[in-house]
Amino acid sequence: MTFPRRSFLHLTLAGALLALAPAVHAEPARGGTLTLLLPSEPTALVTVGNVATPILSVSAKVTEGLLKYGYDLKPEPQLATGWQISPDGTVYTFTLRQGVTWHDGKPFTAADVAYSIDLLKRIHPRGRNTFANVTAIETPDDHTVVLRLSKPAPYLIRAFVATETPIVPKHVYDGTDPLTNPATSAPIGTGPYKFKEWVRGSHIVYERNPDYWDKPKPYIDRLIVRIVADPAAAAIAFETGTVDLGYRTPVPLADLARLKGVPSLRFETRGNSYSYNVTRLEFNLDDPRFKNEKVRQAVAHAVDRNVILKVVNYGVGQVAYSPIAPGLKTYNDPAPSPYPYDLKRANALLDEAGYPKGPDGVRFRVPLDYNPIGADGARLADYLRTTLARVGIAVAVRSQDASAFIKRVYTDRDFAFTTNGASNLFDPTVGVQRLYWSKNFIKGVPFSNGTHYRNPKVDELLEAAAVENDPVRRVELFKAFQQIVAQEVPDLNLYQPEFITIANQRVHDHSLTADGVESNLADVYLQ
Repeated sequence: MTFPRRSFLHLTLAGALLALAPAVHAEPARGGTLTLLLPSEPTALVTVGNVATPILSVSAKVTEGLLKYGYDLKPEPQLATGWQISPDGTVYTFTLRQGVTWHDGKPFTAADVAYSIDLLKRIHPRGRNTFANVTAIETPDDHTVVLRLSKPAPYLIRAFVATETPIVPKHVYDGTDPLTNPATSAPIGTGPYKFKEWVRGSHIVYERNPDYWDKPKPYIDRLIVRIVADPAAAAIAFETGTVDLGYRTPVPLADLARLKGVPSLRFETRGNSYSYNVTRLEFNLDDPRFKNEKVRQAVAHAVDRNVILKVVNYGVGQVAYSPIAPGLKTYNDPAPSPYPYDLKRANALLDEAGYPKGPDGVRFRVPLDYNPIGADGARLADYLRTTLARVGIAVAVRSQDASAFIKRVYTDRDFAFTTNGASNLFDPTVGVQRLYWSKNFIKGVPFSNGTHYRNPKVDELLEAAAVENDPVRRVELFKAFQQIVAQEVPDLNLYQPEFITIANQRVHDHSLTADGVESNLADVYLQ
């Protein structure tokens, strides 16, 4: 399959039509400072080994990808100007952009791309399965990269966005531990903004890259990322104009209606189609209580997803039963949970599991950790504590910052169950397989198989779907996978939030691609 450049005639006709059309946007203004609000501080500034939302928010401003994607997920050039896929789907050839330099002045070449993809295959939370079939990476010259696959990977052409497959400088990372390399906290890239400083707990500063390959972009002089952990303070910051932009609904949902009445603010839901998220309850299957399937089934019966969506997320989103988000309509199985809300059945299952109620009405006590990234974690934990008390499970909610949460769940394995969010991304092989594939249980790697779920049949179905070129057969494989997981309940998928981007009206062109604010923001300008 070939994705050729548009012909000269096509471009000429398009230019003529644009010349005749009335101007929709003013000419982008140059200069100024854009302030982006983040509710949680990143633990790193590049998505090499961690894909937590705060890192996704900043990574692409410095380190770019081979491709970018329109709202419809069709690929467009970024560091690659052309690409070809062999008819059998096993050879990908990329033609790289010439004249690009790293922020330290070194030339960008195919060696950087080859190094980056090999690195991501080894240490990236999703790279292990995204690039599982890549057996060789060839660089016949400085501006050509060839990926050779053992089997087809029908999802792969959509995996080269900057946050998912960041291209990093080989000369900076090679021979070092990439997770502790200074560039993790002071990145060097090819992007429109150069890293300037990171004042922990306060802000990150990026400055305009005057040597950016896509001139005259970027238009703004400076990008400041401001950390505002207090949700109420975030709402006030937008209301008073002290911040300009925030995404993934950066304010309390309870404040949305009021903020929509502020004349200086605009609200946008486009720019979220690259990644659909699901909020989940994950069990630690090594925990002596939750390794018992009847206990997990009981918890499932004690949870009312409709109440959760309404109370926890103010109705903004939709209920999710399946491991695959409702937004991925092609693959999502809309069948409801085999364990509907039923407190009587939940109590019976806990009796059968050998956990009778004590004199105080408590069957057992258990800590619940919630992911602090995002405002819904604490509210969801409070709901779960209340509803599980009705069936005799006494929950102690435990809070911590993002770094401590990630270490507890993925390194120390010191948890019983946790609320978490999972990006399904653009395809289940990339966003979902990592959560249920037994081979992706890797201590220390965040947002991988945190439950320690192991089912050989599920592995077989996921691995088959990853290489299946027949779209009908691929859907069948994913549906079978969802049915098994629904029965075994290693986790509970609860709802898919709808993300809202908030921007001051002076901010233009902030969400032009499928990844919205997570893009490099090269097109953004202030007017």
